[in-house]
Amino acid sequence: VQLQAFGGGLVQAGGFLRLSCAASGLVFNRYGMAWFRQAPGKEREFVGGMRWSGGVTSYADSVKGRFTVSRENAKNMVYLQMNSLKPEDTAVYYCVATPYNTGYRMEQYPYWGQGTQVTVSS
Repeated sequence: VQLQAFGGGLVQAGGFLRLSCAASGLVFNRYGMAWFRQAPGKEREFVGGMRWSGGVTSYADSVKGRFTVSRENAKNMVYLQMNSLKPEDTAVYYCVATPYNTGYRMEQYPYWGQGTQVTVSS
């Protein structure tokens, strides 16, 4: 399984970015997909996730109403639309996959991408 995340960059506070993740080596529509992030000096944390069916999404409280996870099963792609970005959103963002139910814990996801840096300036 390979997960390739891209789309990170530098953006001003209040701006937006869209992260993309290309998945290969798996039956994509059978996997739950999610995003985690890790800020400097902090633990890695769950951002948002979507079950294989696309019907159920969940988000961390810190991003609810600002971030949206979506997926295109036909293209083996998952996205993270990030609006109203804040400096505290600065982190490396990771695309992850699981053949099980999505959840908040890192150990629920056996497959991780390499991460993409998002920097929000104030």
